[in-house]
Amino acid sequence: MRCLIYGGGTVLRLENLLVQQDDFRLMADVRFPDAALTAVVGPSGAGKSTVLSVIAGFYAATRGDVLWQDRPVTGLAPAKRPCAILFQDNNLFPHLTAAQNVALGLSKGTRPTAAVIDALADVGLQGFENRKPAQLSGGQQSRVALARVMLQDKPVVLLDEPFSALGPAMRTEMIALVRDRLVAKGRTVIMVTHDRSDANAADFVSVVADGRVAQPVETSALLAAPPDELRAYWGK
Repeated sequence: MRCLIYGGGTVLRLENLLVQQDDFRLMADVRFPDAALTAVVGPSGAGKSTVLSVIAGFYAATRGDVLWQDRPVTGLAPAKRPCAILFQDNNLFPHLTAAQNVALGLSKGTRPTAAVIDALADVGLQGFENRKPAQLSGGQQSRVALARVMLQDKPVVLLDEPFSALGPAMRTEMIALVRDRLVAKGRTVIMVTHDRSDANAADFVSVVADGRVAQPVETSALLAAPPDELRAYWGK
């Protein structure tokens, strides 16, 4: 695979990383661009979600380091890392209101504050503060989860297929929100996706295949001359 390196700075790196368990083996020695949306694509089971779990601290690598601003964070607990993560199921608590779920992004518990109300308004849910997840549509639940991530105010945001259950129009809208509310404000956003349109909307793409995480490549350059791994994955 050709390595088309992006320009600009980088503060998040995976250095000499190896994840190995039984027959599964994944290696990574990559840098992620700052203030950009990077899509992570590849076949099912290749290790895309594992990459996010290692960065966030939920899964320990066999060897190597996760570095932030040239300092290893490998030994830190998830809460101590510069990362917020949004999972596919949105991870909302059904007994809490939208405002209380968003308030979990704060360090002081679930009591709604002005910041919580503002975060919900930022994602278009003003007036929905007292609704519980069962009273919200799938898209509205995704917005609540995104508001919580925004409120955490972490410099790295990891998205593990959080919009995969949504229709095309809503997916496009949610990614636009990610760009407007996170990338435009300097966050480093890494998004696992199986959807080609999601990848097209990203600034960079990293392919995970054959036991290796590839260096992120500018999306336009990659799609103009996709590597064999990507052709096989997308059927072209």
